[in-house]
Amino acid sequence: MRDLNDLTRPTVPSSAIQERMAAETEERRGVVGPPTALPDDAGAPSDLRAALGEAVAELAPQIVELSHDIHDHPETGFEEHHAVATVAALLRRHGIEPEVGVYGMDTALRAEVSGSPVQAGASGRPVGTIAILAEYDALPGIGHGCGHNVMCANSVGAFLALAALARSHPGALPGRVVLQTTPAEENSTAKEILSVRGMLDGVDAAIQTHSYAHDVTHQTWLGVRRLEVVFHGVPAHAASQPFMGRNALDAATLALTGIGLLRQQMLPMDRLHAIITDGGQVPNIIPERTELSIMVRSKYLETLKEIAERVEEVLHGAALMTGTGVEILTSEYCNEVPVRDNGPLLTSWARSQRERGRDPLAPGVLPETIAAGTDFGNVSQRVPGIHPLIKVTDRPDVALHTRAMTEAAGGPTGDAAALDGAYGLAAVALDWLHDADLRRAVRADFEATGGAIDVAGFWEE
Repeated sequence: MRDLNDLTRPTVPSSAIQERMAAETEERRGVVGPPTALPDDAGAPSDLRAALGEAVAELAPQIVELSHDIHDHPETGFEEHHAVATVAALLRRHGIEPEVGVYGMDTALRAEVSGSPVQAGASGRPVGTIAILAEYDALPGIGHGCGHNVMCANSVGAFLALAALARSHPGALPGRVVLQTTPAEENSTAKEILSVRGMLDGVDAAIQTHSYAHDVTHQTWLGVRRLEVVFHGVPAHAASQPFMGRNALDAATLALTGIGLLRQQMLPMDRLHAIITDGGQVPNIIPERTELSIMVRSKYLETLKEIAERVEEVLHGAALMTGTGVEILTSEYCNEVPVRDNGPLLTSWARSQRERGRDPLAPGVLPETIAAGTDFGNVSQRVPGIHPLIKVTDRPDVALHTRAMTEAAGGPTGDAAALDGAYGLAAVALDWLHDADLRRAVRADFEATGGAIDVAGFWEE
């Protein structure tokens, strides 16, 4: 019961649903069982995997230092100047010269390492290219509450471990490994921009982790349609002549009300959220202009398009009811599509994490209701990819985008995830490079689940 004598503070949400979901997760774990892991005689030779583990161990202080440095210097999307400079400096210390500002994006970095011709496949040609993607943007106000500092350390650490292995073990890299940093995952869809500009040209597979409260091979990721909406009204004196105005704030209010009512009729995995970024200037003038920022989410491409169309109908209706004008602004790069994880690549990840003492959950164990979105989906619909989740906290009730997650991402459990994830990504890359059967299975799985789609042209169909 709320204390009605103290209404200055918000109520505390009940933890009952989190406790219930935790119990259901344990029940499903027993029913679904563990995820399939790559057999020991598949992928990279066991001696190379052992050497890879030693390389990660030698790099461990630098991997953790990188995670802490980025955690202690949070930067929002497209402003990650300290982060990109820190990663570049670390690569240079290892004799790798990165290219900074690639594809017209100031805070995007790219580096490559590959085997020599004698290290390539039987034909003498490299067997292919696998990309390791890295994020490092933070959230406004709460810093690294999505754990991107750990994710960056995973990716950079994996890349450096593979580079070290190539130097110490001739033949270890029969192909090419690319490290590509991808800014602004939180406030933009930078991976789409980078993909359209050529980031994936010549890339056969792409891998990346995500911080979480559980170790999971695959969790539902929702597609996202971003809308910026501007209502145009007619200003008037709010006291003497309000009838001469057309209230843009009324339109915004009706739009939010309509979105709220729409929630009752939408699919269980759809999500709608919006904020008013401009609500007028002063209360004694009828607002001439208001602006909303809206995110529309759904589990499937088809349902994402449908719910987005219904939201646009609500916005047009709000304009009609208030006599205002409305602009619905979207850019060609504003959309995130659902992640399509590659099954055979996930078997490699599962094996790598078991080697590190982790026990990742199989798909279908965690409730779908805690799904979110990421622009890695735009990558995974173009080339085979995985985006497994790695546990950065011992508290299963800690959610992404919270200060509790920020604390965990900079603490001991975050450090352990930085190292285990670095080994995991490097091991997946190594398995893929060394096992032709695995590469064929990866490609076959990708084609069987739809192949490459035209992400950029999806909304024009």
